[in-house]
Amino acid sequence: MSHCKVPALIQAQVEMGSVNDLEHKSLFRKEEDATQTKAASLMEKGSLSPSFHAHTTKSPKNSVLRSIRIVILSNKLNLLLPFGPLAILVHYMIDSKGWVFLLSLIGITPLAERLGYATEQLAFYTGPTVGGLLNATFGNVTELIISIFALKSGMIRVVQLTLLGSILSNMLLVLGCAFFCGGLVFYQKDQVFDKGIAVVNSGLLLMAVMGILFPAVLHYTHSEVHAGSSEMALSRFSSCIMLIAYAAYLFFQLKSQSNSYSPLEEETNQNEETCGEDEDPEISKWEAIIWLSILTAWVSLLSGYLVDAIEGASVSWNIPIAFISVILLPIVGNAAEHAGAIMFAMKDKLDLSLGVAIGSSIQISMFVVPFCVVIGWMMGEQMDLNFQLFETAMLFITVIVVAFFLQEGTSNYFKGLMLILCYLIVAASFFVHEDPHEDAI
Repeated sequence: MSHCKVPALIQAQVEMGSVNDLEHKSLFRKEEDATQTKAASLMEKGSLSPSFHAHTTKSPKNSVLRSIRIVILSNKLNLLLPFGPLAILVHYMIDSKGWVFLLSLIGITPLAERLGYATEQLAFYTGPTVGGLLNATFGNVTELIISIFALKSGMIRVVQLTLLGSILSNMLLVLGCAFFCGGLVFYQKDQVFDKGIAVVNSGLLLMAVMGILFPAVLHYTHSEVHAGSSEMALSRFSSCIMLIAYAAYLFFQLKSQSNSYSPLEEETNQNEETCGEDEDPEISKWEAIIWLSILTAWVSLLSGYLVDAIEGASVSWNIPIAFISVILLPIVGNAAEHAGAIMFAMKDKLDLSLGVAIGSSIQISMFVVPFCVVIGWMMGEQMDLNFQLFETAMLFITVIVVAFFLQEGTSNYFKGLMLILCYLIVAASFFVHEDPHEDAI
């Protein structure tokens, strides 16, 4: 019996003059007190969200075939899945780098979306706090896997440009499309989001720009104390500081300032109540974990072929590697974020859209980029934070533009259109830009 029906039932019994009404009241109160006590203890341990009393998760029991049908056959985008095995066949039979790259790129697209779906299903069982972390982590796992494979191949510039492209894509294209689509649906008003959280996020992005900017400035002003080594030492030190700052940001967001996110959780919980059974998970917790493992392994396999074919695709298509890395690869990796941010904006949930788009940019710039520097350090690769002058200037201007758009705490379709047009300028710039260090890729 659900808790929301209990008060109505008690009131009906009182009005009917039931003899046992006091006994029923005490019984229900004991049950509610016991449930609330258990929920409170679980919330203190961090294993249950504050919305336990409003929504309980029912774990479905699916057979293997039903689980496959739900995850693989229920989404039309999964029609692109055969392109993955086809890319591997083309690699061994024809060895056409351009075709291998294109087919791998198409094959990874539905996998990135399904990773987001499996993470969302797992988040039902973890509560909003851990669920938010899972969404942020696995939302960027495609870029992280591609970057690690590129690092292993010594393609440092591909790593830098791919991560830069992910940040630019999230901040301009994903957020711009969310503002634009949400503004068209609610064209008679300005949509509102939490200005305080947006300001904190803008500050973190500016800190990331500072960490990336200073090694480039040090390099181009020729002011290193030890030529060649000071730049690398500064990059590795700054990377460690950025990782500490990101860990502090997570603690601040999820623990110290968790009350500032409660209106968002309440809104989500109200939506869950109105949607009823549609908001229940479709697969169980262990099914979600298994599918996450399978999808991550499949993305890792295809990423190896994708990275191996980048140079050949650049030559055969006569397209700069910078354009492939900054524009084409991130669009695939951000497919899940793109769809999610637009969906939330069209439901007038701008805070969730910002959490997806800006939150992903923060994680890439404050976690994935410095993490790759540390991983490259362990591998013996000279991965640093010097993204070169052109790329660093592009990132700096983008963060400033987005920070100005967020400072009012409102959005509309015009702001979204401006962000999309800014992204088109960025894309055109990289299409005509020749990387001066392509020999190092």
